[in-house]
Amino acid sequence: MSRPSASRLGLAIALVLSSPLLAQDVLAQDAPNTAKTLDTVIVTGTRAVDRTVLESTSPVDVLTAEDIRKAGVVNGELGSALQALLPSFNFPRQSNSGGADHIRAAQLRGLSPDQVLVLVNGKRRHSSALVNTDSKIGKGTTPVDFNAIPVSAIKRIEVLRDGAGALYGSDAVAGVINVILDDAPEGGAFEASFGANHTDLKPIDRTLTDGQTSYASAKVGTALGDDGGFLRVGLELKNHEGTNRAGFDQIPPWDQSDTNLALQGKRNYVLGDGKTKDLNAWYNAQLPFGETSTFYSFATFNQRDSEGANYFRYPDSDANWAQVYPNGYRPISEGENRDVQAVAGAKGQWGEWNYDASLDYGINTFTYRLRNSINASLGPTSPTRFKTGDYRNELTVANFDLGRVFSQGESITHSLGLGLEARRDHYETRPGDPSSYAAGPFTDRPTGSQAGGGLTPQDATSLSRDVASAYASLSSQFGEHFSSDLAARYEHSDDFGGELTGKLGLRYEFTPAFALRGAISNNFRAPSLAQIGYESTSTGYNAAGQLVQGRVLSVNNPIARGLGATDLKPERSLNTSLGFTSRIGDHFDVSLDFFQIDIDDRIALSESITGDALTDYVQQQFGVAGLQSASFFVNAADTRTRGAELVSNWRQSLGGGELVLTGTYAYTKTTLKNVLATPPGLLALDPDYVLFGVEETNTLTDATPRTRAALAASWADDHWSLSSRLSRYGSVTRVFNFGDGYIPRQTYGAEWQLDAEVEYKITPQWSVAVGGQNLTDNYSDLSNDDIYYFGNLPYDVLSPIGSNGAYYYGRVRYTF
Repeated sequence: MSRPSASRLGLAIALVLSSPLLAQDVLAQDAPNTAKTLDTVIVTGTRAVDRTVLESTSPVDVLTAEDIRKAGVVNGELGSALQALLPSFNFPRQSNSGGADHIRAAQLRGLSPDQVLVLVNGKRRHSSALVNTDSKIGKGTTPVDFNAIPVSAIKRIEVLRDGAGALYGSDAVAGVINVILDDAPEGGAFEASFGANHTDLKPIDRTLTDGQTSYASAKVGTALGDDGGFLRVGLELKNHEGTNRAGFDQIPPWDQSDTNLALQGKRNYVLGDGKTKDLNAWYNAQLPFGETSTFYSFATFNQRDSEGANYFRYPDSDANWAQVYPNGYRPISEGENRDVQAVAGAKGQWGEWNYDASLDYGINTFTYRLRNSINASLGPTSPTRFKTGDYRNELTVANFDLGRVFSQGESITHSLGLGLEARRDHYETRPGDPSSYAAGPFTDRPTGSQAGGGLTPQDATSLSRDVASAYASLSSQFGEHFSSDLAARYEHSDDFGGELTGKLGLRYEFTPAFALRGAISNNFRAPSLAQIGYESTSTGYNAAGQLVQGRVLSVNNPIARGLGATDLKPERSLNTSLGFTSRIGDHFDVSLDFFQIDIDDRIALSESITGDALTDYVQQQFGVAGLQSASFFVNAADTRTRGAELVSNWRQSLGGGELVLTGTYAYTKTTLKNVLATPPGLLALDPDYVLFGVEETNTLTDATPRTRAALAASWADDHWSLSSRLSRYGSVTRVFNFGDGYIPRQTYGAEWQLDAEVEYKITPQWSVAVGGQNLTDNYSDLSNDDIYYFGNLPYDVLSPIGSNGAYYYGRVRYTF
């Protein structure tokens, strides 16, 4: 599609910002951590130094440390806390989903995980290295690993629900999540919690207790010097045992030999969380120097060992040797995940100007392993443990910002920002053990380790990208009623050239009780290096439960080119929003925002191309035998996402304490247009082939809830703190293409979840709490006969309410 409106928008805003009024980003002071109020001064999405939530030109949510600490009780997970607290945030638990069992992907406003930008203290966060190719949500992406950010390190989180590419660069299509770290110069806290799932699993008529979770954190701060310097450090330890909600195996019809039927009625599969162990460490520091300058630095570290589930291999099958596994086997994937971000910089004043210069480095490394597996083509002497590949993603960013505040007359104030940024991305994969991909002498057996063949030497890749940006922004306050935000950025990468983005946000306050706000922006996201260069070879089960050998091909691979692959284009969006805010006295406030996001050239993984026609074509044209499935990345379609978001709060003194009621509602709908046509050459192989069809359409449109609603209540006095949250997740639809016209689908109905907690402060330092999530032990609808895989997977792995049932916990906390 042409995009003249987006280009003109960026140019127009750039011209406005070249006027003499321009000046930058003053580092806003962190506001007090006032729970559930809208008086916090925000630093995300604006250059103004005194804007609060209701005064912003785009919708911004502010989550306090207390909000996050209480909501993230399941294994200290930041992602779970955000899903509970944010109406537009989706963070599903996936099972039997490859890499998604190890690194969970998050969505904002129903868009892809790589279309939201994550910042820590305003600095760009790197993404994970592992490509999710077997998942539903986040398929084909390398998402930011939210659970690698320590919960105990957070002072607050600001979530900008609007495009912000002109302010922050590529990827800020759906919005920006800015994690602001604890900067207290003194005191500290110790916290420990333990919990477990306790549930009635109706498909097997049993009561189960599993998912035992222990979490401990400690943090302390000390002042450095007498002029505001500090050092804040912390440590977290987390252990989460696995859960299993699998049903009784009825044995697939094609595997019903006498040997396999002996396993009928057993729980051969696993549906649920994998086991995880985490070590998190962090620090945040600041040290003044000279008369007006400050050195600052912060870092986060995560080391996680995790396990994932895979389909059961029956004893009497080509994927097994009875000498090795006489009763069959279920491969277990193992992830070794290391995640580090380190930032150092200096900020201060040069006359009337503020400056901020920083260097940001982030790295994620992931080693993928399998145990309880086999390479059947190697025979009975095959290893049963494999390393299947190493993944590495690095991000280096250098920033230099200048800013100042100046007045124009008595009632007009401007905050001006100018800046330069240089960024380098690097992505790398390395092959697995030779035995994980070897084709052994038993040619009638599948090659490669089961449940994910290793990366081969030909799969390995190493890619880099250099990006340079220049940007400017102007936030203005015209008297008491009218304010604006303007921004423009020119960003140039060495592989996709230059992009000009802009944003205009306006707000007019008719009275303190009513204000209108709106914004328009154009944004873009370049294809990730993984989407350009990632390749993998695997042997596993497809959606229909059939064992196939397949490859994810890079768009530059000759086989992919022969099947219709082309160079990927960047995604470009045009975001518009309109809303109102209202605050009536000190008791009630409400905001309602409507938005539309048009994205051209949306990137997705193609449908899996399977069948004899593929196998024969690849062997004849490229001399590669036995390829049964192939997929690659494509610019699949243009999409339009429309939605509305409502947030309201009521505060009231009650019974010697403070009562806060919060209601949220979000609606999001994505539709497709200009869907990628299947190339004639591919149709000539088989007229039923499609590059982008029902399964991947479902991924972008219906696989996540269109609606989310929640009503939360909290009351606290000097000793007691009571809180509860009732959440409603809208319906979702799952669609599969099993081939030969067999396309089962199911819509899972809306579900409700009730969470509650009681905390008692024994002394000013000591407190204890008990609580639960999903207290009604609710589950999603049971999957139908076409989807539940012969009794083994009774619940959908993508249910927003999860498939673990009720969870109960206790917590003790000491502050000083």
